[in-house]
Amino acid sequence: MPSPRVDQRKNEIRDYVWNLLDQHHAVLDEDVRGRIPNFIGAEEAAARLADLSVWRDSSVIKAVPDKAQYPARVRALSEGKIVYMAVPRLAKQHPFYLLDPAALSVGPEVAATSSGAAEIAPNVGVDELRPIDLVVCGSVAVNRDGVRLGKGAGYSDIEVALLSEAGLITEHTTIVTTVHPLQVVDDELPETEHDFSVDVIVTRDEVITCGPARRPSGVIWDHLSPEKIAAIPVLAARADGRGSN
Repeated sequence: MPSPRVDQRKNEIRDYVWNLLDQHHAVLDEDVRGRIPNFIGAEEAAARLADLSVWRDSSVIKAVPDKAQYPARVRALSEGKIVYMAVPRLAKQHPFYLLDPAALSVGPEVAATSSGAAEIAPNVGVDELRPIDLVVCGSVAVNRDGVRLGKGAGYSDIEVALLSEAGLITEHTTIVTTVHPLQVVDDELPETEHDFSVDVIVTRDEVITCGPARRPSGVIWDHLSPEKIAAIPVLAARADGRGSN
């Protein structure tokens, strides 16, 4: 398991960034703490992302369900890209919504919301996904080396680990995060073995290319508590299988 000191340092950085965003009135959330910030400028960041070749060349995107990445999901669907959106908290045995523009019964603006996807999109498991061209993730903090911190729940790390293990995320998959400029920090950020790095950071003002890519080859079970495994059906099922071997 990661050391308590690493977890404490991560939480200190999250608190610093959340406070900074609040002080500068840079978010739409009433209370930003404990969340991926729904930052002001998300539309502009999504537009800048859509200008990149990695976006234009992608046809299959894996996206988080957070509000900050909603504009990117809408753009993807509007441009005919397939979007796999993670079910919040990975709370279903088939933990992704399949948003296929060719099969949507509602417009992209509705389908790209968590509530809209839950209403109209089929749930699919890891074994039903196509290879991923581009991952769009949220962050609380990120530095120019591509080290990112999420909100602390670890769901994005688990998603990337599951898809990497299945060979759906490879060295050819680009991972990008859209953030407010205040979320890009100059400090070193702590990393653990289960953390993935981002290849590209996009803000309303700039595009930052990071590297080298760092991502887990699969789920690191020793880094997951029994409570976390039990709360995520796809992990609980795999853990049962591991225990029976």
